Amino acid sequence: MNKSISFIGMAGAGKSSIGKMVADSLNFNFIDSDLLIESDHKKSLQDLLEKGGLENFKKIEEKVLLSVKFNNTVLATGGSAVFSSVAMNHIKSNSMIIYIEVPYEDIIKRVTDFSKRGFVKDTNQTILEAFEEREAIYKKFANHTVQNNSSLESCFEEVLSLAK
Repeated sequence: MNKSISFIGMAGAGKSSIGKMVADSLNFNFIDSDLLIESDHKKSLQDLLEKGGLENFKKIEEKVLLSVKFNNTVLATGGSAVFSSVAMNHIKSNSMIIYIEVPYEDIIKRVTDFSKRGFVKDTNQTILEAFEEREAIYKKFANHTVQNNSSLESCFEEVLSLAK
């Protein structure tokens, strides 16, 4: 069995929810990189983005991801983690990466307001354009892709089968 698992995917894909379930089931440590960033900086992701700018936010995220020590760990990354090849190579060399894939229509239903989410995108980019851009990057870095478009339980079961 792989000693660590990392989840990538869009905001609202279920990375943290599934990650906690998997970590509990395997008795692994659970890390949510977005929560680490907020804890380290004592600000919300949205505040960091608005006050520090996009490039500064990406540097902060990369630094936090590179600081993760993988040892029986389940990592739920922020949706924009894949924009740092350095961080993703660190994650890939230390864990199995699972892309939690969710159709765009479902993401929009789950995340009703991206403006409060600390969502990284170019200024003129729509959420759909950001989704389409990221989809290819998620697939590039993933060892496995698991659909999360029915129940959390079925997604969890599929992830667990990959972990064993």
